[in-house]
Amino acid sequence: MIKQILQGMVVGIANIIPGVSGGTMMVAMGLYDRLIHAITHLKSEFKESMKLLIPIFAGAGIAIIALSRLFEFLLGTYPIPTNFAFCGLIAGSLPFIFKKVKGHKVTIGKLIPFLIFFGVVIIMALLGETGGSNADVTFGVVNVIKLFGVGIVAAATMVVPGVSGSMMLMLLGYYDTILKAINNFVDALVKFNTGELVTGIGVLAPFGVGVVIGIFLIAKLIEFIFSKAEIHAYYGIIGLIIASPIAILIKTDWSGVSILMLIISVVTFVLGWFVASKLGGE
Repeated sequence: MIKQILQGMVVGIANIIPGVSGGTMMVAMGLYDRLIHAITHLKSEFKESMKLLIPIFAGAGIAIIALSRLFEFLLGTYPIPTNFAFCGLIAGSLPFIFKKVKGHKVTIGKLIPFLIFFGVVIIMALLGETGGSNADVTFGVVNVIKLFGVGIVAAATMVVPGVSGSMMLMLLGYYDTILKAINNFVDALVKFNTGELVTGIGVLAPFGVGVVIGIFLIAKLIEFIFSKAEIHAYYGIIGLIIASPIAILIKTDWSGVSILMLIISVVTFVLGWFVASKLGGE
């Protein structure tokens, strides 16, 4: 169980860093097939499924709570080099995905999902919120529904190899907001500030419910898609990955840009690429 908790922590770390795919980490650790099977067969194999799911989700939760504050600080203080590091992480995961389609001839049918998902990410970046820290999460029916929907979308991308759930949160404009909500909730819990606790629950509860439901709903769909059209699915994933750095840079706050900042950003990009290339291999 300790090993599975540690594996869950790796998945949690991957899911909190935009550009790093929790699904890829699952594949790399030999967890992916077992985890999807456990989710899709929870009812028929409840006891065995829970033996795997509980420690994995517990480890992921621990990692997310422990690292949320760090990434809130980095994005708030050093947005340009931090986002370049995210772009490096995304770019570094591409060779892993390209291996999945190696040897398969490129056809129009395969390019269509690539172009569709590439376009979706760019359009989301152009039309979405310009800053996640300012996303409106005041309690109300509309915002509860929005947070629930964002949770479902994030969950769907969390379990697809090569796609980052936190990157999708960033594109939707909710990444900073969710990080701050987690940190504020932890602070309120430590201080036992009931007012802040209620506020945090109002944000995190609908989002969390969306994540849980999204994971269970999408797992079955992913199992079906990959069994019927695996190569086409990976072309869609490649479209998402290639578009993601462009989208993240579109949404980056460039107000503090300088020559030195750009040099540092190139270094963080290379470091991100290196880390992803090491973590993403099977």
